[in-house]
Amino acid sequence: MFDLSGMTALVTGASGGIGSSIARSLAAQGARLALSGSNVDKLNAFAAELGGDHVALPCDLSDPESVEKLVPAARAQ
Repeated sequence: MFDLSGMTALVTGASGGIGSSIARSLAAQGARLALSGSNVDKLNAFAAELGGDHVALPCDLSDPESVEKLVPAARAQ
């Protein structure tokens, strides 16, 4: 397919459904992931399951203040 080694992807909705499928695909291509979702426990478990250097960043996309902090938090990690 393609190589995403050395790149970072921010995936929202990563704690389940389509978001987790997208995250798995990106990780399989070598991307480092910033996993976002509203369920902290699921995010942490998913990051651990994927292994590697992925980070979990809880975010409620219905809260503008939480969304505003998401990208800076991902960059800081």
